[in-house]
Amino acid sequence: MKIENEDALDNFVICHKCFTLNEEIAIKDGSKACCSECGGVLYRYDSKLIDHGLALSLTGFIFFVLANLFPLMQIDILGSEQFITLPKTIFSLFDNGFYIVGFICAFLIFIFPLMIFVINMLLFLLLKMKRGEKLTKELLVLLSHITPWSMADIFFISILVALVKLVAFGQIHIGVAFWALMIFVLIDIYITKSIHLSEIWMLRKRILLDKDNK
Repeated sequence: MKIENEDALDNFVICHKCFTLNEEIAIKDGSKACCSECGGVLYRYDSKLIDHGLALSLTGFIFFVLANLFPLMQIDILGSEQFITLPKTIFSLFDNGFYIVGFICAFLIFIFPLMIFVINMLLFLLLKMKRGEKLTKELLVLLSHITPWSMADIFFISILVALVKLVAFGQIHIGVAFWALMIFVLIDIYITKSIHLSEIWMLRKRILLDKDNK
């Protein structure tokens, strides 16, 4: 397969399973394109993806805000009560001199997850308005870089492990933020697994680029 210039690469899609380069073709609404070698799904086209993705992103953002506003849990050990919140967990690392760990945790469990949902909301909103050809491209590139670094799900699992160990030392009362964080993590996982960046790229091309060519 011969590619004459870099711009022609925009018309090709790499299979995530076998890494075969496939030429991008237009597909009907509700259908999917598969790899010519392994048969893996390359991309789908769903006209309802914008509303679906915008609703999920907005819902996840709301639960993320709730997870940071309210206590995750209350620990009562020998009559000493302590409330644990997500921001307090990060700030406690700085207070104890763990600056590098604090910065890493701040980005992995707070800044990057927040950025992903804000970018998704802005992306789907721009696509719904059929605007921002250049901005949507930059946002998609940025999203592809920061998505692998979001560790909100790992942080939630670490909380569950800590709960198992702390339950033997005192009483633990689960807060509203714990359930909000759990819902946020589930939405985050669902968006990551069900909405691939290649589908958003395809949707962007159909809505913005094809519109300019008409």
